[in-house]
Amino acid sequence: MKLAENRRSVLKPLSHEHNEVLIRCFRIGKGLQMNVSTSRIKNYADWLKKDYLDPHFEMERKYVFPILGNQNFRVKRALANHRRLNRLFDETANLNIVLNKIEEEIGSYIRFEERILYNEIEKVASAEELNRLEKLHDDIGVSEDAWNDKFWVS
Repeated sequence: MKLAENRRSVLKPLSHEHNEVLIRCFRIGKGLQMNVSTSRIKNYADWLKKDYLDPHFEMERKYVFPILGNQNFRVKRALANHRRLNRLFDETANLNIVLNKIEEEIGSYIRFEERILYNEIEKVASAEELNRLEKLHDDIGVSEDAWNDKFWVS
């Protein structure tokens, strides 16, 4: 029983990061609804990718997914989602469509990780793997203090 509690606490910072990115994706959607210039929203999305998603994806690839193994079909799906999101962020044309897709894809991907993938990881992770995760994770957390263009504020 204690191991299950430990698993939840170790993965909790990653789940917290998921909540943070969902809030930021909501801001992308709100900017689109408010007809904010897509270049302003794209700048924000690029900042989000560089400062949050890239380090988060790296953490998952190096330390979280190997718990299940890179041949696990759910891990393969997660890695495919990473690639799809990276391709979307690299797009520079049709920004309105791309930004909408980014918002949708991230929401869908996070729901998959939270409801399915992380639960599976919790079931199979050893105490040693959990301890390693706990030591390696330093809560990537993103502060928006440095971001001046708060386009989502009306």
